[in-house]
Amino acid sequence: MNESQPCLFLFDPTAESSSIDPGRAAELGIPSAQSVALELPGVTLLLPALPQFPKPNFAAHVGRAYEGTLGKDFLESVVVEIDYARKTVRLYDPAVYQYSDRGTSFHLAFAGAMPVVQAKFSVTSGKVLEAGFGVNPALDVSVLISDHYEAGRPFSSHLKTIPAVDPAGGENTVLGRLQMFQIGPIPVQDSIAEFSRENPVLNGGVRLAGEIGAGMLRRYIMVFDYPHQQIIFNPNREIRSDETEDMSGIALIAKGPGLKTFEVTHVRPHTPGADAGIQKGDVIAGIDQDPAADLSLMEIRDLFRRPAHPYKLMIERNGRTLSLTMKLRRLL
Repeated sequence: MNESQPCLFLFDPTAESSSIDPGRAAELGIPSAQSVALELPGVTLLLPALPQFPKPNFAAHVGRAYEGTLGKDFLESVVVEIDYARKTVRLYDPAVYQYSDRGTSFHLAFAGAMPVVQAKFSVTSGKVLEAGFGVNPALDVSVLISDHYEAGRPFSSHLKTIPAVDPAGGENTVLGRLQMFQIGPIPVQDSIAEFSRENPVLNGGVRLAGEIGAGMLRRYIMVFDYPHQQIIFNPNREIRSDETEDMSGIALIAKGPGLKTFEVTHVRPHTPGADAGIQKGDVIAGIDQDPAADLSLMEIRDLFRRPAHPYKLMIERNGRTLSLTMKLRRLL
């Protein structure tokens, strides 16, 4: 921004406008009312202002410092293609962009700033339902089913469910596997849904059935084409891949210098973490002889999604160092 050192911004179509963390703005000397040039490879975009909003829990839950957000105003200026399988983002000039692949295009509709698409899903072998879902790449889970939509349709009562262990989730949130979730022509089997018992998904005064998060979107090449009023889902090689849940039962946050202190905030009973003797407040200092500080929080969470894998964990607890073995197993 304004020829500064690179910044790491969260891509969030649900945000009305782009914004910057107040601390990062102070480092760069950017007043909130000043126009800002966003410089990406091959393109420079001018924003009339960049509001300052913090995300206090972002660093602890994600393991990276929060610097800013790219929101709806950014998307209205360019066409954005995200290929989750290849981990690439491409920007196109709306004046010359024409989509020519085989993805399914949805006309843009919104609930507040959140784009909305129609999706089909079934909980068990019964009825296939169709409803509006918000598209939220900033959400980690595959599918969120809102509390109000489930009212009168007790989906989760027909499923095997487990409590969510994500420290960002609420205590009344459970996970279960949908029989099918479908965007476009190809259904996705056995995807993991989060059933919230807290606030309904209410955005811009519109009640939605839920939200589609990054766990589902990773199966597609996504095109956010706001200038041409469309959003496109093109299945990639991950479309039929298996989705694994956390198999440890441990919730972790990142703390300390460089966010390299990984503290256990919760251990769910009767899970591999509990069976191994891990306790709330423990710090994971090593995994299989390697220092945990060599990993990121997201990399550790990915390790804990590998079924039947035994990990030797170095644990720091009240000034002592313990060696514990945790063997993962499927919980859902």
